[in-house]
Amino acid sequence: MHTVAVLALDQVIPFDLSTPIEVFSRTRLPDGRPGYQIRVCAESDEVNAGFFTLRAPWGLEGLQGADTIIVPGVADPATPIPALVREALRSAAADGTRIASICTGAFPLAATGLLDGLRVTTHWRAAGLLAATHPDLHVDPDVLYLDNGQFLTSAGAAAGMDLCLHMIRQDYGSAVAADAARLSVMPLEREGGQAQFIVHDHVPAPQGSELEALLDWLRENLARDLTLTDIAERAGTSTRTLIRRFRDQTGTTPLQWLHRARIRQAQHLLETTGHPVERIGSQVGFGSPTTFRDRFKRTTGVSPQTYRRTFS
Repeated sequence: MHTVAVLALDQVIPFDLSTPIEVFSRTRLPDGRPGYQIRVCAESDEVNAGFFTLRAPWGLEGLQGADTIIVPGVADPATPIPALVREALRSAAADGTRIASICTGAFPLAATGLLDGLRVTTHWRAAGLLAATHPDLHVDPDVLYLDNGQFLTSAGAAAGMDLCLHMIRQDYGSAVAADAARLSVMPLEREGGQAQFIVHDHVPAPQGSELEALLDWLRENLARDLTLTDIAERAGTSTRTLIRRFRDQTGTTPLQWLHRARIRQAQHLLETTGHPVERIGSQVGFGSPTTFRDRFKRTTGVSPQTYRRTFS
């Protein structure tokens, strides 16, 4: 039987802790036998889980001999990893154990050095911090999970279920994984990636900045066919100065800011109205339905119709 050790670090996120326990413990093989044995492990006798305290039945010795180790997310990803935990994970990796993180569990796993040089993911809100904290990683915030062979990482919340189902399929095949997915009321494969859940809002300029009035005007005129020259004329400056000010105050270019604002408004209309996709594209300033669909999918990872089905 395949043994999965779930590591409960201090400040563990309860949902991330329970996800692998539930998904793997419900997995049954074609003959009815359980597919996995679960160990919940912790360094200390009691673990702070936010609204409650938990006691794990296994210490760090439970990681030894496990086929898979899961590192759930933690509430404060900046918290240093305990030395004993780091050494236990590195020792398990040296033995060939498969190690996976859920959500911000990528931070303690990255702190071991095991992910250096790899393409990884985490919750999209924490992706920038992960990249800044661990510059040796290639952080991709737009996917649900990434499989590097021995080391796997996933985005937040339900993406942990996607990752667990992926590992079940690796271990026992698609039929067993599909049955586990049905028990979890989850599709075995979800369309799109993490990008569809990201709010693609504009980067706000500091209140009182020289761009504030211009950005308000842009939001009110998203439907217009605006060029860089149009925006510069409105700002009363040259295009070169406009680009420089945008980069200094928003971190992006005027047209990139405009595209993101249009996509954010399109997301809002898809969520809250029944307007046809073609009408929404026109409302937010795209010249043709094809252009709108292409831009929307490049930004969010899914089509407008799929986004509407997910979030309306």
